[in-house]
Amino acid sequence: MAKFEKANSVGEWLDQRLNTTALTKVLMTEYWIPKDINFLWAMGVLLAVTFKILVISGLFLMMYYKPDVALAFDSVNYTIMQEVAYGWLFRHMHGVAASVVFLIIYIHMFTGIYYGSYKQGREMIWISGMLLFMTFSAAGFSGYMLPWGQMSYWAAMVITNLFGGVPVIGDALVVWIRGDFNVADATLTRFFMLHVFLLPIVIMGIIGLHFYTLRIPHVNNQEGADIDYDAEAEKYLAGNKKEAKVIPFWPIFISKDFAILGIFLIFYFYLVFFHYNFAMDPVNFDPADAMVTPAHIYPEWYFLWSYEVLRGFFFDVGPVKAFDIGLAAFGFANVIFLVLPWLDRDPAILPAHKRPGFRVWFWILMVDLIVLTVYGKLPPTGINAWVGFASASVFILLFVALPFITKADAKKRGA
Repeated sequence: MAKFEKANSVGEWLDQRLNTTALTKVLMTEYWIPKDINFLWAMGVLLAVTFKILVISGLFLMMYYKPDVALAFDSVNYTIMQEVAYGWLFRHMHGVAASVVFLIIYIHMFTGIYYGSYKQGREMIWISGMLLFMTFSAAGFSGYMLPWGQMSYWAAMVITNLFGGVPVIGDALVVWIRGDFNVADATLTRFFMLHVFLLPIVIMGIIGLHFYTLRIPHVNNQEGADIDYDAEAEKYLAGNKKEAKVIPFWPIFISKDFAILGIFLIFYFYLVFFHYNFAMDPVNFDPADAMVTPAHIYPEWYFLWSYEVLRGFFFDVGPVKAFDIGLAAFGFANVIFLVLPWLDRDPAILPAHKRPGFRVWFWILMVDLIVLTVYGKLPPTGINAWVGFASASVFILLFVALPFITKADAKKRGA
């Protein structure tokens, strides 16, 4: 117990009881990052900061929001926007952050796919990241419902109806989710609870899991090189900083993250003050009305690609209902990324530019997702319906072909 008797500072006192020195080394000053990584590896920090913006702005909005079908619309569009001092600012910050956070997630996600950061030892990093994406998607959808405008109501009607396609329990499941036979006050109340309480807690937990899994195999690098971290760390600590292939997370790497964060915040607040309308659908400025269906129902931009996969297969084939086909395709689209580490049959951890077949596959996927997103917001009539069907089919076929393409790449290299 003698080591607890002499503490000349608060830091020393905490170190004796919490071992803060060792913790700092493990998580910061001696957690090693490859030198050859670019700004795309800063997306994790941007995501963490944007999530904090969402939480803080959401807390201010929650003070004045009324989760009641008779009061919700006015509490957002009149109380918050016009009566509360700077209420408009917090709403714009929250709305823009809700869109920007998905932009960051997609950049982060496809960077990982391009550089093979989901393979051999990093599977848990990928799985936790995809769980984070799914949870953010649930939070985004539940938040989209809260303004209780026309698009909020009808989007909730469409999405909750999807659960009716679940065999045997579908109809009962829809009623259970809504809390009523229709989208009503009970639905709004429970989605409010999900958005402001349950889902943020789950997101925080998964973020913790994601960072924990990242500490074990270390982050990937641009060339997929296998780095001997112990040997390179010894070089760095011995003073051979130029020769070492690694740098410490703190303060070297995090300073680069902060520089990119500064640029991001300029972009973010530019949107907040000058182009906030991109995150707000004009139809949603009309109060929810169960008797008036909008001419065209669609979700927010970050869901459009999967919505178009759902919609692209809405046709009848003999005894099979269109809804069943579309729902199966929708389920496939939202689960397939989770099992990507096992679809990629190439054992090497290499970037796409070193894997010819996979590089073609990756860029076709990017183009296809853009097409799905663009056409997901257009009415499904005429040529639009055929383009939607074709692009949805290409999406599914790409993942069916992935094991064969990656295996062929490995065979060409003699792996």
